[in-house]
Amino acid sequence: MRSVIEDQQPQGSSAETKETVAARRRRSKSFLDGHSHAIQNVCKLVEHVAATTANVLILGESGTGKELVARAVHSFSNRAKNPFVPVNCAAIPSELLESELFGHEKGAFTGAITAHKGRFELAQHGTIFLDEIGDMDLQMQAKLLRVLQEKVFERVGGTKPIQADVRIVAATHRNLEEMVASGEFREDLFYRLNVFPIDMPPLRRRVEDIPALICAITDRLKRDNGTNFSLTNDAVKILANYPWPGNVRELSNLIERLSILYPNSSIDSLQLPEKLRNKASINPSSTEEDDIGFIEQIVEPFAVEEPVPALHAYGHLPESGFDLKSYIGDLEVHYIREALEASNGVVAQAAKLLGLRRTTLVEKLKKYGIQR
Repeated sequence: MRSVIEDQQPQGSSAETKETVAARRRRSKSFLDGHSHAIQNVCKLVEHVAATTANVLILGESGTGKELVARAVHSFSNRAKNPFVPVNCAAIPSELLESELFGHEKGAFTGAITAHKGRFELAQHGTIFLDEIGDMDLQMQAKLLRVLQEKVFERVGGTKPIQADVRIVAATHRNLEEMVASGEFREDLFYRLNVFPIDMPPLRRRVEDIPALICAITDRLKRDNGTNFSLTNDAVKILANYPWPGNVRELSNLIERLSILYPNSSIDSLQLPEKLRNKASINPSSTEEDDIGFIEQIVEPFAVEEPVPALHAYGHLPESGFDLKSYIGDLEVHYIREALEASNGVVAQAAKLLGLRRTTLVEKLKKYGIQR
């Protein structure tokens, strides 16, 4: 899994339309990969709400991946071919936010030498993602409420009403109900946004997803930077018992930093930052037996499988060489499909035929996009 995107540039429709809806859906679903009950519940909620027109409010701590959920909602919706436009409300000064959202006409204020389309116009027929909505001031909240109620807005300095055919997905790490009680957030806007809330769990509540997240992050780094590295089981054990106050973003930053410090190597627990090792601890309320079973389950995707006899004689290496990784991948896909067919799609039986653990085979099914 990659870290939450902070890019403030609008996503143009030309780039969006180059991908098929199916490709976008596969990509968004992979961002939400995980075996934990918490993350599977998020996936189910996304699938339920995506096909509707309901406003979505994503709640959760910083770094949990709220924008990835917003992109998944968009990708699963019937607006997927149209733009997804993210806006970080906390990163734009309050005096500029209205112009950024709704645009402005030429001469609307000093420096407005040309007319400018706002994010709502850029997101027409698509989705606008209002990140950190809790940082929006009360005056701007009132203007946003009008758009939600009337589906219309005007550019700054303009009088022509513009229809807003835009789905709104908002997110915040703040407690909006407390802000409503203290008068910092409009109650009517809160209820307009909170039609379908989705709580993004912190990483400490989904530690069983850490191996899958590490795999996704390392795969991305290998793809982007060509760095081939891995983590030992001991290192993964430490990561599984760290509280992760910065959530998935902190994990992603750590893995990227390790890939820079130790490229093309296997990273052991002693190579992890000392601060992280000191804060990682086994849950004191659990028994030693529980801890061992939990850790084995956590690190299972990283376990080395027992060697199996070769199925046929080795061929000779071609003089021009060949793509070993692709060849091995093709072999895996071939035999996984045969095992599934022989076991009538029962994953546990197919895993036994292949000499794999069931969870390891499930990871490979996801990796290659093989249907059970």
